Amino acid sequence: MSKVAPITTRKNDHIKINLEQDVRSSLTTGLEKIHFIHQALPELDLDEVDTRLTVFGKELNAPVLVSSMTGGTADAGVINYRLAEAAQECGFAMGVGSQRAAIEHPEQAGSFQVRKVAPGILLFANLGAVQLNYRYGLDECIRAVEMIEADGLYLHLNPLQEAVQAGGDTNWKNLAGKIEAVCKALPVPVIAKEVGWGISAQSAKRLADCGVAAIDVAGAGGTSWSQVEMHRAPDEFLRNLAASFVGWGIPTAESILNVKTAAPDLPIFASGGLRDGLDIAKCLALGARLGGMAGQFLKAAAISTEETVQLMQLTRRQLQVSMFSAGAGDINALRLLELKYS
Repeated sequence: MSKVAPITTRKNDHIKINLEQDVRSSLTTGLEKIHFIHQALPELDLDEVDTRLTVFGKELNAPVLVSSMTGGTADAGVINYRLAEAAQECGFAMGVGSQRAAIEHPEQAGSFQVRKVAPGILLFANLGAVQLNYRYGLDECIRAVEMIEADGLYLHLNPLQEAVQAGGDTNWKNLAGKIEAVCKALPVPVIAKEVGWGISAQSAKRLADCGVAAIDVAGAGGTSWSQVEMHRAPDEFLRNLAASFVGWGIPTAESILNVKTAAPDLPIFASGGLRDGLDIAKCLALGARLGGMAGQFLKAAAISTEETVQLMQLTRRQLQVSMFSAGAGDINALRLLELKYS
């Protein structure tokens, strides 16, 4: 039996590996095949192109989400605070990483409690959905939300990651009913989130039936958590097992369309390999409400808040220029644009 690392050790490993190793999927997001139709006469003033929108009752300056990454250690806390400070300044949404570490070790809660530096952002708490099969319930979900004064709760879905790590939580039976119970009882919206392998139409329909308020597709094409687990595997057996799945998953673009088809009324958050504001614009034109980025913001936050703010400002401007050049003056117009496929 492979030795199971403490949860705080895993968190530090994840940060270090994501910063230092190539952990990309061998798949692409599919967004590279999608193109806007350029408008040589857009009849717009660039500075008036409006990227604002409202999600779950909060106005954002742009449909950009700092995707869930980390927490639970001192180093992770520094990164979370920098991300939150930048999100507050730029008017972006943010999700924290899994709060299981702080549920089980309350002294780690401070690494997630970013409200003191980001009082106005749309903020999502985060727990692994599978923990509902491992003695977690509504009380732990409420604790996660209250811990960070969150506006909603991510329940993340990572069956493949659990299957290839030492001591992973691999009992996923009868989980839908427990997710449904949380959706009905929790006083804030519940968002189902994959972690990098995408959402099928079947899963989207099942999650919609559970009553989730939105789905974050987190498609294939960016970070592969099986690759992350490969780098931290304690033995050759698990390294080889994790390495087998570098090309697994449903690309982000396809995942968006899967949810749009299977659950047309459900808000979609798009993440998984998004590189910039142009990719976010493409996701919105495909049907998403928000576009999430993680790896780029993580690397910037490892340097400073100022570096993170600069990257966020660049991301919004990339989105704005994409809209301007395609002839969309606001987010609603962007969603109606015709796309080309190569």
